[in-house]
Amino acid sequence: MLASAVRSSRGYGSLLAAAALSGSAFAALNLDKVAHADAPPAPPKGALNPNEFKAFKLVEKKQLTHNTFLYRFELPDGQTAGLNVASCLVTRAMLKAKPEDEKPKMVVRPYTPTTKPDTKGYMDLVVKVYEKGVMSKHIDSLKVGDTLEMKGPIPKYPYQPNLKKHIGMVAGGTGITPMLQVIDAILDNPDDKTQISLVYANVSEADIILKDKIDALAAAHPGRFKVHYMVDKPSWGGLFWKGGVGFITKDVLAAHLPAAAKDNLVMVCGPPGMMEAVSGNKAPDYSQGEVKGLLKELGFDTTNVYKF
Repeated sequence: MLASAVRSSRGYGSLLAAAALSGSAFAALNLDKVAHADAPPAPPKGALNPNEFKAFKLVEKKQLTHNTFLYRFELPDGQTAGLNVASCLVTRAMLKAKPEDEKPKMVVRPYTPTTKPDTKGYMDLVVKVYEKGVMSKHIDSLKVGDTLEMKGPIPKYPYQPNLKKHIGMVAGGTGITPMLQVIDAILDNPDDKTQISLVYANVSEADIILKDKIDALAAAHPGRFKVHYMVDKPSWGGLFWKGGVGFITKDVLAAHLPAAAKDNLVMVCGPPGMMEAVSGNKAPDYSQGEVKGLLKELGFDTTNVYKF
């Protein structure tokens, strides 16, 4: 779990809630510098534009958990989004970021689409709606037919088939979205022999996002994809829960992730507290920064850890 959670009584729920605040600094970030140092070639042409914001129409909304929704946006003329793996996009809107604000201000937040790059005609965003989440509340207020401005893709990790022998993933809450981009890319390619091991942490079973999809992928690819769920508060006292309970620990990661090696990689994405405990957060300039926390204790370093 997260550094404060590992070392204190602070609950995982509050750490996940902190994710809503993590985007606040993003508005000031130069989005052209978000890309990984080894950025991939120019993304394929699609409905998204990496250089300017475009408005996309909401065509469907589906509830996934008590506070997480899938929002489907139309891509005109049957286009693809133009995403590459792995990449995100940014949304923007004129909003009152704080109750005391007299006038709306431009708010910018990043999200990772969960649709595959070759999906035509629509693009899905999975968004957790937080009480203090300015953009997430705005997206949730949209009605079918309303539009949201987006820009992208913003390149992240330049994944290539068979780049590594084994990729481990540690995700918390909506941190699962970039992982699913990579998971889909690997499992959809029969020539990609990369193994995947996912540790996915949430407050409770009911908070696990897209669990049906994850379980279906694991069942369809038993030799290539394994998942270990962790929850802070299992229902019924854990009587029927078969996953892990409590905080992510060094022992949990050692048991479910590949060992530290040049041919292996661990990706991490989640609330700031989780990042700090597992891998260390990114540096203040949004570069990868040094590897800290549990992964450092397990022998990992900057050559085999990537922080989304």
